Amino acid sequence: MHKNYLTVQEAGEYLNTGVRFVRRLIAERRIAFHKVGVHVRLAVTDLDAFIQAGRVEPITQASVLRDLGRAA
Repeated sequence: MHKNYLTVQEAGEYLNTGVRFVRRLIAERRIAFHKVGVHVRLAVTDLDAFIQAGRVEPITQASVLRDLGRAA
């Protein structure tokens, strides 16, 4: 069964990081989260969006030429 919401511990495992990193993301409001009473839950879609936002595209010859054209 695929869960839609994860605990902080599960989110750390999902991101392959420690719990402290996830808690820091929450404390710094760098990731969306849900409060359920005293519990914190993170949506898998929000975790995926966080991962995608950090994606860095590889440099290609075409991208270098395109970026050089913008600077000129």
